[in-house]
Amino acid sequence: MAGLTEFAKWLIDGRNVGVLATLMPDGAPHLSPVYVDRDGDVLLVNTVIGRVKYRNVRRDHRVSLVVLDHLNPLQYVEIRGRVVELTTEGAEEHIDMLANRYMGVEKHPFRKPGQRRVIMKIVADRVVEHR
Repeated sequence: MAGLTEFAKWLIDGRNVGVLATLMPDGAPHLSPVYVDRDGDVLLVNTVIGRVKYRNVRRDHRVSLVVLDHLNPLQYVEIRGRVVELTTEGAEEHIDMLANRYMGVEKHPFRKPGQRRVIMKIVADRVVEHR
């Protein structure tokens, strides 16, 4: 496990969107824009159970995540790692916290009836800064 750099933490703690890469069954990459959070050096990505990225990481835990500085997108961090846990515990509260950080609203506005959320916990194997 590689620790996050101070620059990576600064990007993740801000309102900077990430792009998560997962692997499709045929090995092709699948990219998704995501809100990013962290618990120490563990990255947290919240998604809906059943989405492509969720299905992909259940099959293959390897991921790559790029977090771009929204003021200067050529300044970013690339994190290669793996999903070590999928948990529904606290996922609804977590998406509301992310909605507040990224959109300034109390509740995530795009919920649909019957959707269940999950938090992907990701540990970094490699962290590369680009600045």
